[in-house]
Amino acid sequence: MLEHGGRLRAAAAHYGIPTGEWLDLSTGINPDPWPVPPLPASAWQRLPEDDDGLEAAAASAYGNPGLLPVAGSQAAIQLLPALLPRAAVACVSPLYAEHPHCWQKAGHRVRLITGSLSRALAAATPYVLLCNPNNPTADRHPRELAVDAAAQLRKRGGWLIVDEAFIDATPEHSLTPLAGTAEAPNLIVFRSLGKFFGLAGLRVGFLFAAPELLTKMAEAIGPWSIAGPSRAAATLALADNAWQATTRQRLHADGERLRQLLAPLGEVKATPLFATLNAAATGELHEHLARRAILTRRYEANPLLRVGLPPDEAGWQRLKAALADWKPA
Repeated sequence: MLEHGGRLRAAAAHYGIPTGEWLDLSTGINPDPWPVPPLPASAWQRLPEDDDGLEAAAASAYGNPGLLPVAGSQAAIQLLPALLPRAAVACVSPLYAEHPHCWQKAGHRVRLITGSLSRALAAATPYVLLCNPNNPTADRHPRELAVDAAAQLRKRGGWLIVDEAFIDATPEHSLTPLAGTAEAPNLIVFRSLGKFFGLAGLRVGFLFAAPELLTKMAEAIGPWSIAGPSRAAATLALADNAWQATTRQRLHADGERLRQLLAPLGEVKATPLFATLNAAATGELHEHLARRAILTRRYEANPLLRVGLPPDEAGWQRLKAALADWKPA
């Protein structure tokens, strides 16, 4: 099983620091989540039903009714490769490691293409996969280029698969409204409530794709894949436009603040939910912060350190002090 951020208990045991003392910046999850209200008793007592309002709320929020709710986008990420003919897939790399892992496990040939979407297209594979914004590099693929890429792949019978887990703060850049439509029937998009809404524990995500692929995915997943309380909370969160608007403003400001805080240490790229430092000594910095009970996400295959947003002003000051105290060798 691949290693991911958020393994706070493991870090606490490794460094001998109680979990309650840690500042966890390893996940890129909004630290000020949508406030889940008390849920109706029926959400806990009855089997989940498809006509409970979740699909309608998601269609309105994302601008596309061609969707399937899944138990976190990870569920769809794991199953999608098995639903498509085995071939070669070009992954714009580095990226969320579950993508190439799942395609390879399903028998596809994975090509990791470092750099741009145009380079991935030049690989002439039937499938091209990317994260936008990219996790972990925070790189962005312009919407018009991605739309053009889907069109090019369609001409050669291929598919464009896009993971938009971190795009909610900038919905104007999203490809979700086009996924599976007559304009882009070969476009597949993953969305998640875990990052922007800060509700990773709900395990609610969506697959947007052509109807026949959604049907295959639904059959592969089976019934009741999302718990009733999760469906109820997600429905309310997706409909809360006022909270979303306010949160986008706050996250943009906090993301820029984090970028500026890390900028003196090396090359920094940022999204509204995390910033990624590219520097030679990121391993040492990760260790320096961990010994001060600040958990970040280190990528051993690349000189990258991903840092999420602190939850409050005390967290910001704690991170600032720890960075100021670091003296690279």
